[in-house]
Amino acid sequence: MEKVEKLVAKNLLDIKAIKLQPSNPFTWASGWHSPIYCDNRKTLSYPSSRNLIKIEIARLVRENYPEVEVIAGVATGAIAQGAMVAEELGLPFVYVRSSAKDHGLGNLIEGDLKPGQKVLVIEDLISTGGSSLKAVEAVRANGNEVLGMIAIFTYGFPVATEAFEKANVNLMTLSNYNALLEVALGCGYIKDAELEELKEWRKDPANWRK
Repeated sequence: MEKVEKLVAKNLLDIKAIKLQPSNPFTWASGWHSPIYCDNRKTLSYPSSRNLIKIEIARLVRENYPEVEVIAGVATGAIAQGAMVAEELGLPFVYVRSSAKDHGLGNLIEGDLKPGQKVLVIEDLISTGGSSLKAVEAVRANGNEVLGMIAIFTYGFPVATEAFEKANVNLMTLSNYNALLEVALGCGYIKDAELEELKEWRKDPANWRK
């Protein structure tokens, strides 16, 4: 698994789906200042990247969740990846909106998800875990069992780990922040001094550089 973590991290850096800028931080929608920005939608523009992600997520599903009946993607970032994984596995696909439609049937879950079916949720990025777990709640409220969640990348915030444990959701990811930093340092993307600052950010991202 360590090889996959680093392979995916290197791929995300190479296509600039992940950018590291400790000296020129980004500002997230939450208002947090951050030395990292991750946009996994970029992988869709690179056939080799999206194929790598599809194959590796499908492998994890086969190895860990052979009983799965439906793949669910979290809107909007994981709709495409989830659909590709479902196609690879020959399974039905649905996706979960962040909020119910305000017109028509007012759907929160799009597709044909029957109560009682066993669902594996696909996500593109785990930050605090809030929006990801809302999708899990929606699937459970529909009368389905959520076997677990697989995501492309996680920042590894303690608050997210606690939230997933509290919600009793098993989370697996293709890559993570630790693997990213190791790869970035090894290929000269960052220097030793920057590495320490990047580690400090994750300890308290809400108050970093305030």
